[in-house]
Amino acid sequence: MSLLARYLSKELTVFVLSTLGGLLGLYTFFDLIAELSDLGQGGYRLLDAVYFVLLRTPGNAYELMPIAVLIGAIFALANLAGHSELTVMRASGVSVARLLAWLMLAGACYATVTVALGEVVVPHAERMANQHRLSATKKLLVGEFRSGVWVKDDRQIVNIGEMLPDLTIRGIRIYELGQGLVLTRILEGGEGQYQDNGRWQLAPARETRFGKDMQGVQVVNPTSLEWKTAITPEMLAVLLVEPAQMSARSLFRYIDHLARNKQQTSRYELALWGKLFYPLACLSMMVIALPFAQAQRRAANVGARLFVGILAGLAFHFLNRVVVYLGQLNHWPAPLVVSIPTLLFMAIALVLLWRQERR
Repeated sequence: MSLLARYLSKELTVFVLSTLGGLLGLYTFFDLIAELSDLGQGGYRLLDAVYFVLLRTPGNAYELMPIAVLIGAIFALANLAGHSELTVMRASGVSVARLLAWLMLAGACYATVTVALGEVVVPHAERMANQHRLSATKKLLVGEFRSGVWVKDDRQIVNIGEMLPDLTIRGIRIYELGQGLVLTRILEGGEGQYQDNGRWQLAPARETRFGKDMQGVQVVNPTSLEWKTAITPEMLAVLLVEPAQMSARSLFRYIDHLARNKQQTSRYELALWGKLFYPLACLSMMVIALPFAQAQRRAANVGARLFVGILAGLAFHFLNRVVVYLGQLNHWPAPLVVSIPTLLFMAIALVLLWRQERR
């Protein structure tokens, strides 16, 4: 890497990190304000709220990274342009293509950080945050129905009444279907602990077996009962973490589970493809920043240009959310939906650069 490329990367890093820190400070402040209304519930205290909000910081950083990259890059390039350093670079033979390549390289580094956040840090931090909040408020995680959570696994229909923050399940009832979808037995458990290799230990337990054509009923009340299923604590943890905050690997496994059980997967497919395309937004933001810097050499009102750049970052953030919602409502193809904002902004930036160079 040349001296100029290293200098440019250093300037970008300083401004991008400063912007990200400022945005995270605002988000953290407003998140903490929102948590104050729940203080006093169970054992939920101010320190619990602070801990919860801090654990959610990686998730906020993941969402804000493309915006921070755009705003930080605009400020960095505006600073270089203001000191005529960008003009000197161009005069010394640095072409727009070369400058763009340096920016793309820096953008790739931020994209890598985004991937690391989304795949490793955010899912774990979000799960810890929600588990801590549920524990502190003495709340249990229940499903959207009064009867709890309903999950289908092959020929088993599972009803879980409650789920504790440590992923212990309570009020379990498993309906097992045989040939012709005839009910063959019902398993019930007061509490379930995950053991290993798809096995749950239910205790106390109750097993009701039905004979052929529902003739004859046999009831067994063992002290404990082993339940074999493909349902794991990681799958149930989906109830603690939003799809957009799950790792791509967890999303892929959960989509496969839903597909095998003939259940709706569109919401999770959108989240998965969003995970794959979202880091590319950092590259797109870097490309968008360059036309603003190029234009500032010919315009006196730098503040207006920066303001427009900030609006562009916010527009990308909201457009990304709106398109995902529309895609989910209209069942549009997931790869097309999640790629629209990134490709659209990239195309706009390239057109602006082409028009500037043409002049």
